[in-house]
Amino acid sequence: MTRIETIHLTLAFLGGVAQERLPILKSLPLKGGKFLLPIDTARYWNHNQIVWVGPSAIPPGLAEAVTSLESLLKKNQFRTEQRPFAAHITLIRKARAPQSIPALPALTWPASELVLVRSQLSGKGSRYEVLQCYPLS
Repeated sequence: MTRIETIHLTLAFLGGVAQERLPILKSLPLKGGKFLLPIDTARYWNHNQIVWVGPSAIPPGLAEAVTSLESLLKKNQFRTEQRPFAAHITLIRKARAPQSIPALPALTWPASELVLVRSQLSGKGSRYEVLQCYPLS
C-alpha cells in the first residue's frame, strides 16, 4: 500500500537531475489556476502491476498545467518521459491482478499548488523531499 504521505499526482518525471541544474528547476515560472481533480476511475495496470485511481477525463486546469510544464522543461533542456501524460495516483505497487475493483465513492481532489519533489528510494520505499512550491491562483 502507498503511504498516505507519499500520495501524489506526477505531472512530469525527470529521473536523475544534476545538482547544479536544480536552481533552474526551482526558478521555472510555473503558473496556472486552481482546479478540481475528480477521482472517479480505478484501474489495474498489468505492465507495471499497480492499482491506481484518477480522473476518467483530464480536467482543463490539469491539462493546462501539464502542457505549460512540459513546454518550460523542454525550453530549459530537461528530458521527460516520452509517453503521453496519464493522470493517475498509485495506491498499490507490485499488486496481483484483481478479479474486480469496487466502484469508487464520489471524490474530488482540490489542487491549489504544484510542487517540485526529489524522490529517494530506500528499502522502506520512496521518500519525497519538497524542493519548491508553486501556488496556483
